[in-house]
Amino acid sequence: MGPFLETLIGGLMAGMLYSLIALGFVLIFKASGVFNFAQGAMVLFAALAMARFAEWLPALTGLEGKLLVNVLAFAGALAVMVVVAWAVERLALAKLVNQEGITLLMATLGIAYLLEGAGQMLFGNDIYKIDIGLPKDPMFLFEQTFEGGVLVSKEDLYAALIAAALVAGLSLFFQKTATGRALRAVADDHQAAQSIGIPLSRIWVIVWSVAGFVALVAGMIWGSKLGVQFSLSLVALKALPVVILGGLTSVPGAIVGGLLIGVGEKLSEAYLGPMLGGGIEYWFGYVLVLVVLLVRPQGLFGEKIIDRV
Repeated sequence: MGPFLETLIGGLMAGMLYSLIALGFVLIFKASGVFNFAQGAMVLFAALAMARFAEWLPALTGLEGKLLVNVLAFAGALAVMVVVAWAVERLALAKLVNQEGITLLMATLGIAYLLEGAGQMLFGNDIYKIDIGLPKDPMFLFEQTFEGGVLVSKEDLYAALIAAALVAGLSLFFQKTATGRALRAVADDHQAAQSIGIPLSRIWVIVWSVAGFVALVAGMIWGSKLGVQFSLSLVALKALPVVILGGLTSVPGAIVGGLLIGVGEKLSEAYLGPMLGGGIEYWFGYVLVLVVLLVRPQGLFGEKIIDRV
């Protein structure tokens, strides 16, 4: 039972991190109706900004406290992501209002390549470290219940708690605030939202800023775990099955989908991997999504699309 619990807890913690990245996709899709292929590049760009600001600030200002430097670096990186959000709306989305979805999709592909190139040009292409003080030592739980206890990574646990807090906060933001309701109105119908006075340009700046904030937190956590390098943009691929499984318009779906895929990956690798040769966690999520789509094409929590003819 102990090894099973270790695997289960590890899967839940990984699933929360997947959910965090998936939220970025959901936010953009809810506001613009387009799948944002730039989300991975946003995670990379935000992580690069924070890592480099954390290096530059002590040299420029003489600051020495790690916490203060990290807070200022986070604030600076967030400001950068807000500027990116404004530029995306002003230079791209404002020109594409009420265009076909494929047009907006291609725009996000262009934004992705632009952010990757700009990140390399502005911040360099080395491997950088983000040290936010997450403990690296493991800990043992339930030692009195199971022989040897249950091994849990403190770093993964704290990262999962940060992700869970952000996910909960965003859920409340969408449900309880006027801006959140405006975002949902824009997601339902751009033209109808404009007709009742909701400023589409401002809403898009807000939602891209929030998605940039989510990307920054995700980049900070993954950068702390893996280092900030250009392969970090590929971490968004791990969230693609989560988004599709939960439903492209559902914040709760992103949470549940992340947990299901995180747990499924770890359990399948632990118990089926020895029989099938390993590597299951790399493709488990995609196979699970394929099976679900055959039964429920809109995902577990997605809205059914009904076309009247």
